[in-house]
Amino acid sequence: MDQAKGSIGGLREDNRLRSADARACLRYDRATPSPDRTGIMTRSQLLRMDNIGIVVESLDDAVAFFTELGLTLEGRATIEGEWAGRITGLGNQRVEIAMMVTPDGHSRLELSRFLAPPVVADHRNAPVNALGYLRAMFAVSDLDDTLARLGKRAQLVGEVVQYENAYRLCYIRGPEGILIGLAEPLGSHR
Repeated sequence: MDQAKGSIGGLREDNRLRSADARACLRYDRATPSPDRTGIMTRSQLLRMDNIGIVVESLDDAVAFFTELGLTLEGRATIEGEWAGRITGLGNQRVEIAMMVTPDGHSRLELSRFLAPPVVADHRNAPVNALGYLRAMFAVSDLDDTLARLGKRAQLVGEVVQYENAYRLCYIRGPEGILIGLAEPLGSHR
């Protein structure tokens, strides 16, 4: 992936990207086809959800918020060039990304700050019943503690509610109005 100017670049130390961090930001494990019970190779299948992407104005503020929530910064990189624009359909683009990973290592959140082309729409303040992608939901061990830790970085959207004996749930607005769901599993759902 390390190509000249149109590449992911190297990773950051003094705001320069290092290639290992850049690869972490775009890590996609290659899976080999697996045999079914009869030993016959099966057709391609969905393996997992790799990440969810959120576009932000301040990458640093978003990284700080999601770090406080409990995710870990896996890497930062600048993605630019014609090859990247072929994926997104945006042409020649330049975007800074930060890849955050959940504590279990299974889920990732890609935070993106577009430098070019400029952002053309803003859906951050859309209500919960708006069409399209709206929020990510995170399971937490203690909802009250999580809300206290986030403090002024997050605003409660409605209220904390309990669904049967299964979950305590709420929606919050994080930096830039990003909508996040929090769920505390109860009893046997932990």
